[in-house]
Amino acid sequence: MTGKSSRNRLQMSRYKLDSLLDITMSINANLSPEELLGKYESILRKDLNIDKIFILFKEKDRWICILNAGFPENMEDTIDPDKQFAEIKETKILSVSDDIGIPSVDIIFPVFNNNKPLSYVLIGDIEEEGEGMSPVLKHLHFMHTISNIVIVAIENIKLFKESLRQEALKKELELAARMQTMLIPDNDSLPRNDKIYVSGYYHPHYEIGGDYYDCIRLTDNITGLCIADVSGKGVSAALLMSNFQATLRALFTSDMDLVKLIHKLNDAVVTNASGEKFITFFVARYNHDTREMEYINAAHNPPVLYDTIKGSIQYLAAKSVGIGMLDEIPFIENTIINIDHPSKIVCYTDGLSEIKDETGKDIGTKPIEKHIANIGAVDKNIRDLIKDLGIPDDNPNLFDDVSILAANFY
Repeated sequence: MTGKSSRNRLQMSRYKLDSLLDITMSINANLSPEELLGKYESILRKDLNIDKIFILFKEKDRWICILNAGFPENMEDTIDPDKQFAEIKETKILSVSDDIGIPSVDIIFPVFNNNKPLSYVLIGDIEEEGEGMSPVLKHLHFMHTISNIVIVAIENIKLFKESLRQEALKKELELAARMQTMLIPDNDSLPRNDKIYVSGYYHPHYEIGGDYYDCIRLTDNITGLCIADVSGKGVSAALLMSNFQATLRALFTSDMDLVKLIHKLNDAVVTNASGEKFITFFVARYNHDTREMEYINAAHNPPVLYDTIKGSIQYLAAKSVGIGMLDEIPFIENTIINIDHPSKIVCYTDGLSEIKDETGKDIGTKPIEKHIANIGAVDKNIRDLIKDLGIPDDNPNLFDDVSILAANFY
């Protein structure tokens, strides 16, 4: 009997080594978690006569069941691992006096990662009244080892898949950022002649932003200017702004009534945003020959208009609610002003005006006023302004997209 027993032990030892090798090779062959768990279950249940296996796995902030073999269905709904298993730091062999509220469990294997519980493996024996040493106790060390190997492998697979997903998302965001940048006019494409000289600056706080500005040649002597800012940030804000830009481009003409334009834009934003977002918007139409500028400010930061001859400053204040704030805008004020002297206009988003100074207050328009109070071109004014404010890399108080559209009226 001793010789036969020794041979059986040797055979079992070889089997366990072969099983560990098979699992290891399966991991190296990039088998899926489901395939690994299938092999794991077969080894324990079919070959080692383990009756019940239940594995809880922590995925992000919640516990999920990744294997239930032999236990009641939906058993995970009755378990709170963070409370019931909080004190289990190593293999737990349950006795009659242990009451964890889960029947038919003999062993609990905790698996930790960075000192935090990653998984709990619950094992139940095949024959509680059978003779001889139970399979659970007989193969305890092996079961612990193979459980750790499989659980850690599954965690690594999930982390790898998550890293691939994050990398794919990053590339998609980079592509979206490039596409969004294409919606912002390049300075080389902006009108620069003896009547008007336009320059812009755009810096999204994240990969993609919710700011937009544009300068549209409506006729040989009429130029359209606009700047907009979507409430909120991220992909949804960028998508809404892209749609807004397309709608504006389709509607904005030299003879389009600006009040009607605002109503149509509002309808589009209400439809597309379902009331979850709105857009602050400033739009102007400037006639180079008559020097007349017509504008509407829909809840946007008031652009700064500087008369280079008088040295005076005028703020083109908001007189209407934002685009998409209401299903129907009750009142829209359309303003017409004459620009009698060479002047400058600076339009901007609140990512600029709400930068904090050393006292924690918004800087407002003071830096803008400081840098445009001269007869120079607005492109140099903008360069000096963003350098002075440390945009984009040297200002720790920069928390939003920054957009600037400025023009000289000669």
